[in-house]
Amino acid sequence: MSFRMFTPLVACSALLIAGQVAQAQSKVAVISLQKALFDTAEIKKAQDDMNATLLPRQQQAEKLNQELVQINQKLQTDSSLTQAAAFDLQTQGKQKQTELTRINEDLQADAQSMRQNILSKASDRMAAVVKKLSEEKGLDLVVDTQIALYFKPVMDLTAEATAAYDKAYPVAAAAPAAPPKK
Repeated sequence: MSFRMFTPLVACSALLIAGQVAQAQSKVAVISLQKALFDTAEIKKAQDDMNATLLPRQQQAEKLNQELVQINQKLQTDSSLTQAAAFDLQTQGKQKQTELTRINEDLQADAQSMRQNILSKASDRMAAVVKKLSEEKGLDLVVDTQIALYFKPVMDLTAEATAAYDKAYPVAAAAPAAPPKK
């Protein structure tokens, strides 16, 4: 079952619990879990690292794409091509297209895997941070802003959760660049 199927159930459950808890003067807060997570230094650094890791293959894909454009232009505009030369160019184009498709599929798979790994770890950590923050503030219930129809801005823990996460899980500073070899 997908997460979207559980959202209405979670919303109804949260509202039911909130209603019962409200009778006892409960403290409730909201959080945009997605924003809190994506604003952390760890996620930002992971995104930068992922981009740097994938950049060479992205550049390779761009180069192949440019070569394909050149081959297609030559096939369309060069009327002096022999039938054999045109066939060779078409074969090269097909090979480059196959290679480009493979590179793009690998890039997408690797990017998705990298994102999933970091988000899985960071989501677990954020849940622990929100729990600790809730306990420190004496909150009885924390609801995601996606399922809250209305809330006062003072109830929003998003920025505090991000700050607490960054404090609990600081990102190591990047190593200084090695001096150029002479």
